[in-house]
Amino acid sequence: MPKATKRERQRQNRGIRREAMLAAEKRRKRLRTARTIGLLLVPVVIIFVVIQLVSGDDSDSSSTAAAPIKCSSRKPATPIKTQTFPAAPAVDIDVKQDYTAVMHTSCGDINIELDPKQAPQTVNSFLFLVKSEYYNGTTFHRIVTDFVDQGGDQKGDGTGSPGYTLPDEPPKNGYKAGDVAMANSGANTSGSQFFLVVSQNGAKQLDALGSNPYTFSILGHMDAHGLRVAKKINTFGGTDIAGTPTKTIYLFDVGIIFGNQTTTTTAAPAPAETTTTAAP
Repeated sequence: MPKATKRERQRQNRGIRREAMLAAEKRRKRLRTARTIGLLLVPVVIIFVVIQLVSGDDSDSSSTAAAPIKCSSRKPATPIKTQTFPAAPAVDIDVKQDYTAVMHTSCGDINIELDPKQAPQTVNSFLFLVKSEYYNGTTFHRIVTDFVDQGGDQKGDGTGSPGYTLPDEPPKNGYKAGDVAMANSGANTSGSQFFLVVSQNGAKQLDALGSNPYTFSILGHMDAHGLRVAKKINTFGGTDIAGTPTKTIYLFDVGIIFGNQTTTTTAAPAPAETTTTAAP
């Protein structure tokens, strides 16, 4: 092969190798750039996903927390069992046991952690009346704005009574929003009527009525949702002390949870007469 032809082929081969090397270098640069961008994007994507998850959880929880309390126009399926009893029931509860009452109302459920240690006779009487279906179909007959929602009267006018009265078992340190206490017409006269303390302002008003001792026996304490329901019920009240409701709010029935065991209201002991009980 002539030397000139050989040199020409070598020159061409060198050109091809150079072009191949340049193309390979370009590919390496593109890959390095892509890897760099990818590494930069990974934390951004992770942060974005986390933000979406957190904001999603927040929106779900906030929407749940902010879900409006709605009140039903449904009426009780059965009429009130008009009943009174000759004497207060003997105390047979275990004060070390956890008792939770669930009031099923027109505006939703109100969970109340009962306080048998502080008020054994009050809690014992309440459980007795619940088992007797005493509260089924009653109303919140007195609702005072920013103060209390009062119920537990079969007559529905503030004069109803189970036929017996109980000794006072007030709290040691006053009242607070969310408390449930017993209405009365003087010392040692509480019976079936109770009231839900809907605000701190209402608690202060109760404290002002007497602090040595406090005036009203404690029954228990509402949970956060129960207090929201109580506040909704309170929107149907009046600002005067009579608290004439603007809407009829029913207490359909009451369930009791003994520790982790749930029971609903069931028929129990009964018979005979009538008295009265008042309010704060």
